Amino acid sequence: MTIEEPKAPRFEDDALIIETQTTTEVYDAKYLVSALLVFVAKGDGEITSEETAEMLRLVSDHFDLESSQSLELLTQAMTDIAENPDFENLLRELAVLLNEIEKEDVCVMMLKVVAADGRREVDELEKFQRAATIIGISAETLHRAYDRYFEETMT
Repeated sequence: MTIEEPKAPRFEDDALIIETQTTTEVYDAKYLVSALLVFVAKGDGEITSEETAEMLRLVSDHFDLESSQSLELLTQAMTDIAENPDFENLLRELAVLLNEIEKEDVCVMMLKVVAADGRREVDELEKFQRAATIIGISAETLHRAYDRYFEETMT
């Protein structure tokens, strides 16, 4: 078995391209959002059915996708997180695809996933904070996201 050396990642339009000698992987903002939601949901070691349902709804609604497409994105993210020990660096690379408004939207979605099963586990909240740091969410954007989350969920 030979170990393939990745080429330098590059961006084309709204996608990050990572190539080796035999494979090419394309990651876009839809994948990034899905991966961040899975990353946070998995923070306490398991993903509940409520969290899965919430992630499906959020990805479908945010990107106007069919449920099957959202499920495919989330499933791919789960597989990648399990198989890639350097997954956080991939998320960091992808972060440049999001502007501040999109980062705020993602932040609100991550908060909804944390709350989906009715338990706010410390591990999930720590993963939420880690995800926010990884993708470079500013303190101001984080504050706006919390305000939006409480406004949307308290009404």
